[in-house]
Amino acid sequence: MPITIYAARNIITMNPMQPQATHVAVRDGRILGVGDLATLAQWGQHTLDTRFADQVLMPGLVEGHCHLKEGSMWDMHYLGWFDRRDPQGKVWSGLRSMEAVVNRLAAIDAQMRAEGKSATEPLIAWGFDPIYFGGERMTVEHLDRASSARPIVIAHANGHLMNVNSAMLTLAGVDADNEVEGVVKFAHGPLAGQPTGELQEPAAMFLVIRKVGDAGLLSPMTVQGVKSFAALACMQGVTTATDLVNKLTDADCQTLEAALVQDDCGVRILPAFQAFHGTHGAALGAAHVQQLMARNTDRLRYGLVKMMLDGSIQGFSARLRWPGYFNGAPNGIWVTAPAQYEADFETYHRAGLLIHTHTNGDEASEVAIDAIERVLTKAPRADHRHTLQHAQMVDAPLFRRMAALGLCANLFANHLWYWGDQHYEATMGPDRANRLDGCASALAAGVHLAIHSDAPVTPLGPLFTAWCAVHRITPQGRVLGEGERISVAQALHAITLGAAWTLKLDHEIGSIECGKRADFCVLAEDPLAIDPMRLKDVAVWGTVLSGRVFQARGG
Repeated sequence: MPITIYAARNIITMNPMQPQATHVAVRDGRILGVGDLATLAQWGQHTLDTRFADQVLMPGLVEGHCHLKEGSMWDMHYLGWFDRRDPQGKVWSGLRSMEAVVNRLAAIDAQMRAEGKSATEPLIAWGFDPIYFGGERMTVEHLDRASSARPIVIAHANGHLMNVNSAMLTLAGVDADNEVEGVVKFAHGPLAGQPTGELQEPAAMFLVIRKVGDAGLLSPMTVQGVKSFAALACMQGVTTATDLVNKLTDADCQTLEAALVQDDCGVRILPAFQAFHGTHGAALGAAHVQQLMARNTDRLRYGLVKMMLDGSIQGFSARLRWPGYFNGAPNGIWVTAPAQYEADFETYHRAGLLIHTHTNGDEASEVAIDAIERVLTKAPRADHRHTLQHAQMVDAPLFRRMAALGLCANLFANHLWYWGDQHYEATMGPDRANRLDGCASALAAGVHLAIHSDAPVTPLGPLFTAWCAVHRITPQGRVLGEGERISVAQALHAITLGAAWTLKLDHEIGSIECGKRADFCVLAEDPLAIDPMRLKDVAVWGTVLSGRVFQARGG
């Protein structure tokens, strides 16, 4: 088979035995050798490819917690606070007031009417987050100003909440008598006891979803959406990514397989089976995932299970230990009852599957660690690599317990920028905010560390995520826990080999060394040689996935 040798200005291998090189040889989609041209030429006849001669190569970046809906969300309307770039490269302006959100919704409704769309066709939007609006919560009173006739559904940025207007409440049959946990009601005033239109967590949101179809992070997956995600991944240097909530129905699997077999879809995806809030029989779920693993390819890897305990810190639905929320809000919601979580975890664990558990608040993390410790005592399993996802409020003692149990951590470092000030001022207060996403403490305890974006909750972009972990800066200029900063080298490890470890793929990806997949991120600059403050701004030319070159749009 033909050999291609790629030349680069520098190659950051992430292999401590050979940390840098100038050339890499590829054959059959795998790395044949790393070094200089003279050394690699000894393999025999080859083609020298110099297109990256002025660029820097590092391992293809690994996004260990995201969702493919980052590609298809853009079929809906964006209502976020921050400016955001879509898969075509267009930047959508953020909305900095509740009035601006209402005005954009009213304009969308007017456009829909002008296009002749029925007044009963729902308006679905995403990206909204009320925590930026000074404590003001969106209600039906806001949304009815945009339209009192057309059903409106707004998925929050965190995926844990939604807001709807009066027309949607009526369509969903949600009224004052509804006792589903998560249906928020007015406490005072003329509407006391009536639903506000805010719905928290899956049980409450399902009341709407069953009427209008899946929305936001739960919206249906499409082939084009997967391909749009792949385009975004290429722009950010990502070659391997998760889809960390997927029902893995026949339709879901057919969509994934149809998209990822196409030559222009340049990303490897690991979809995680949705196994939370007790809606699936764990034994049936485990068998389903095991059967799907026989269909694994290079670009599509079944085998992950996603479990979930609590909700969102900024949505006040996460479970916090004493003293609770800094602003006095009541404690959050158990998405899965702790006893149910432990029973289901044991089933998936005994089936030999890799389990990633969503925990945001420290109470949820502690409950997960306690449950996993009991399961491992009954059913020991070497090198299981079960992972706590987000785990944002874990402290040093909990990290030490995680290390002793062989648990990994994939921390949501982007929170330091996107919600750091809000955590400091409203959700957990200064002391706990300073240990938020404690990467340094995790490493000090010996926990295998990855960091992530949870796209589309925040934009896909591992170099930005690494920047957050290195600097821990908020938009107001606070440094949250200087002692929890990590080095650029440590952050790059967390978005390559660290993330690969949590996915049990470190034998294939995460570093540039002989035998591994030829996955590269192509950069304009060396992230280890620049001012660390510029880490998030390093331009990405594109990627190489198992030896196939993909140039990013605008790259």
